[in-house]
Amino acid sequence: MTAPLPRPGAPLEHYVSKADFDPDQFEAMSAGQTRYYLASQKRLMWWKFKKHKLALASGIFLLLFYGMIVIAEFLAPYGLHTRNVDYIHSPPQAIHLFNKGEFVGPFVYGRKMALDIDTLRRNYTENPADVQPIRFFCRGDAYPFWGLLDSNFHLVCPAVGGQMYLLGTDRLGRDVLSRIIYGARISLTIGLIGISVSFVLGIIIGGLAGYHGGLFDLLVQRVIEILQSLPSLPLWMALAAIMPVSWSPILIYFGITIILGILDWTGLARAVRSKLLSLREEDYVLAAQLMGAPTRRIIGRHLVPGFMSHLIATATISVPSMILGETALSFLGLGLRPPITSWGILLTEARSVSVIAFYPWLLFPMVPVILVILAFNFLGDGLRDAADPYK
Repeated sequence: MTAPLPRPGAPLEHYVSKADFDPDQFEAMSAGQTRYYLASQKRLMWWKFKKHKLALASGIFLLLFYGMIVIAEFLAPYGLHTRNVDYIHSPPQAIHLFNKGEFVGPFVYGRKMALDIDTLRRNYTENPADVQPIRFFCRGDAYPFWGLLDSNFHLVCPAVGGQMYLLGTDRLGRDVLSRIIYGARISLTIGLIGISVSFVLGIIIGGLAGYHGGLFDLLVQRVIEILQSLPSLPLWMALAAIMPVSWSPILIYFGITIILGILDWTGLARAVRSKLLSLREEDYVLAAQLMGAPTRRIIGRHLVPGFMSHLIATATISVPSMILGETALSFLGLGLRPPITSWGILLTEARSVSVIAFYPWLLFPMVPVILVILAFNFLGDGLRDAADPYK
């Protein structure tokens, strides 16, 4: 039955809801919107960084590389100074899985060496009858793990009585692959230590110049302009050449690191200065000054954290220049010296055109240098984009 119509002139019934008033009842955000608007800045930065697939892959790649240097002795098939005079300048060996149609597993063929009397060049030929299976998690060359523990356990080893030179050997019969793995420890850490020195100098000098301004800022800018106008490589060479020859390899390592850090602080200092020039006029800085906060606290506690993400991205992009600087100095014989092993020192084996023509595998240490520098550049691009998640 339908409700009877009201009589003409009778008042209409008015319905009033007694439920609590909910202002978001008709304008409520979705679950995704709520998750976004309530997220912290760090979470927003992580979400934006994940969208940069190339930067994310580069970050994972660098983590694996830096994790590798912790267990370099375990990963290297041979010891750092292990020599085999019967296989000098041996070319890389290929890994095979099948022998005469049968699955054997990872193995390499043994080799025979014959000396060419006319050219005095060693010629190596594979012996298909000599199958040498590759061993995993095995006992091999002894090594002091980080100079603390003696061990001989390796991830991969050649067959018992066999040889496995996947990237060939050098003029002393040393495995190039093992030396690249050991050299990563120096070449990768020198960039991090150098950027730490540069980071501290850039924040302190650039922060004081941007906060105080005046004569100090003028002097700092002139010094930065002079340093940036000098050719980098000759300046590095000059500073590296003044280090005493009597210094131990460890002192030379730290000396090269400090040189790279001292010469690379200028770009970071200018970035800090420009940021502080705009931030020092903010109300919260004036409030901190009126409350008697010292300059060190205002810069370190209130100003620098506001653009720390930008500084980290800038520092990440600066690491490749330090790795290239060490590689160039060591390649020229002015940087690190044996027995320290780095990628730059390994490349000194390929300084001669004739060596490159006959033994091109000695250029393999250049491959990780290129990959690491590209990875740092891609990671820096991703961090720079993620530094401002609201764009």
